[in-house]
Amino acid sequence: MTFEQRERYDPRRIPKPRQGASLNAVEHFLGAAALQRNGARTALICGTQALSYTALAAEVARAANALRALGVAPGERVLLLMRDTPEFIAAWLGVVHAGAVAIALNTKLSEAEYRHIRDDSGARLAIVEDVFARARPDLTTEHAGRKAGECRLAIAGGHAGPAVSWREALSRASPLATPHAAGADDPAFWLYSSGTTGKPKGIIHAHRSLLPAGQAQREVIGLAAGERSFATSKLFFAYSLEHGFLGPLATGATAILEPDWPDAETVLSRVSQHRPSAFFSVPTFYRNLLTLGAARLAPFREVRRFVAAGEKLPARLIEQWRAATGGEILSLYGMSETFCACIVTPPGTSNGSRTGKPLAGVETQLVATEGKNAVAGETAELWVRHPALALGYANRPEQTAAQFRDGWYRTGDLFEQDTDGFFSHRGRSDELVKIAGQWVQPGELEEAVAGDPAISEVACVQVTDAEGFEMLAMFVAARGEAADALAAAGRVCEEKLPRFKRPKWIRSVAELPRTATGKIQRFKLREMIERELAAKR
Repeated sequence: MTFEQRERYDPRRIPKPRQGASLNAVEHFLGAAALQRNGARTALICGTQALSYTALAAEVARAANALRALGVAPGERVLLLMRDTPEFIAAWLGVVHAGAVAIALNTKLSEAEYRHIRDDSGARLAIVEDVFARARPDLTTEHAGRKAGECRLAIAGGHAGPAVSWREALSRASPLATPHAAGADDPAFWLYSSGTTGKPKGIIHAHRSLLPAGQAQREVIGLAAGERSFATSKLFFAYSLEHGFLGPLATGATAILEPDWPDAETVLSRVSQHRPSAFFSVPTFYRNLLTLGAARLAPFREVRRFVAAGEKLPARLIEQWRAATGGEILSLYGMSETFCACIVTPPGTSNGSRTGKPLAGVETQLVATEGKNAVAGETAELWVRHPALALGYANRPEQTAAQFRDGWYRTGDLFEQDTDGFFSHRGRSDELVKIAGQWVQPGELEEAVAGDPAISEVACVQVTDAEGFEMLAMFVAARGEAADALAAAGRVCEEKLPRFKRPKWIRSVAELPRTATGKIQRFKLREMIERELAAKR
C-alpha cells in the first residue's frame, strides 16, 4: 500500500474530525474485536502487577476521559515523562484514544532538551511522574509560571503540589469512552530523534502508522497470542515502542515491563521470573549479559527468539551468545521514520555480515550516487516505502521535502543486496568522505579493527582538518590498557587498509559517548578532534 506524503504539514494545526470513514488506532489493539479475541489474556506484566486486555482497555478509556476533562483537544500534543509502567501505557494509548498526539520523552533528558521538545512540539499538557518532578524541580518551576493556553503540568504518582494530580483526574474519569473519530493520516504520536547529530527533531506519525506494529514478531519471530515478550530498551525508543509494547498488544501477547533502566542482573532476574518467548535488546546489552557467564545465563536457554537492533551486530557476539545460551541473535533494522521494522534476519541465517530481508509489504530500492538503481553487490543508499512511514518532521519543511519523496523515505543508510535478496548494512551515506579522489566509508575502518581482542569498541568520524581537507578520526575503547588498543588499531589499519583509507587521527577513549538509547554520538567525537585542532592554531 502506498501512502502519499503531505505537503508541508503544520504540526501546530488542530485537525477537525474528518467526514466519513474514521480510524482510531487504539481500536486495533483494544477495540471490541480485539477484546473478543484477547480480553481475558494478560496484556502487561510489571513486577508483581498483571493487567488483562479488558482491564487495560478500561484504564485507557479512563485516561482519555481525564485528558478531555483537562481540556486537551484532538490534535494537541501531550508530553509523557514517565517510567515504563502500566500507568504510562494507559496514558500513552489514552492520548491517542482521545485524538490527541502522544510524545513519550527520554527520562534522561537534560533541562535544555526538555525545553526544546516542549517548545518545538507546542505541547498542551505534560504528564510527569512524581519521581522525575522531585528529581528535576526545574521542570515543575518551568511550568509554574507559564501563561494560560501554554503547556500545563500534571503529576503522575504521589503529591502533586500546585500542579494537576493525574491520578486524581483518573479517579474522577469514567472507564467507558468512545474513541475520537480520527482520519488514518491524522497525527497520533511523535517520536523525537535521539540527538546523534544535534538537537532532537520531532517525527510525526499518523494513526495508520500503528497498524503494522508487531508484523516482525508474528511473521519472523513467531510470537503467538498468550506468549510473553521482553524488550530491555526503554519505550520512548521506536525499537522498544513497537517490540516491547505495541507489537505484543497487536499479537495478543504479554509485554513484560521494566520500569527503570535495567542492568544485566535485573534483566537476568526478569527472564528467570517471567520466561519470555522473545527477547529484544541491543548488541551492547547482549555483551553486558555475557559478562555474567554462561552458567548464570541458563534461563535464557528457554527463550525461543533473540533479536538485536540499534547498532551493528558483530559476528563474534553472535557466536559468543550461541555458545553461552544456544540461541541465535537475529538482526533487525528500522528507524524512527518508519517506526516499525523494515528488514529482519530470517531464523537460521544470522552470521553478522547480513542484516536480513525486507518484511512483506515493505518496498525497497538501492539508489546509487548518480540517482540510478544499484546492481547486485553495489553499495548504495536505501530508500524505503513502508505502511508506517511518518508524515514528516515537525517544523522542518525543507528537511521533510529532502528526505520524503513520493511516498519514499531516503534513509541515508548504505546497503548492499546480494543475489539471494539479503541486505547488508555498510554505514551511512552522509559519512562518505572523498580522500585522494576516492570515496571512503568510515564503517569500513570500524569493521577492520572491531575484531581485535585489545579493542572493545570503535567508531570513526569525519573531521575537517586545519587545511580544510576531509579526514577520518578513529576512536577506540580498550578491553585492557589504552596503549594496547591504540597500538592494535594502528597495526590493523596498516595491515588491512590502503594508505588513503587510514585514519589521520587515532585516539583512545574510556567509552564511546552514546545517547540514552545507545546510539553513538559521533558529533561529540568530532568535537574532540576539532578542539585539538583549535588549540594548535
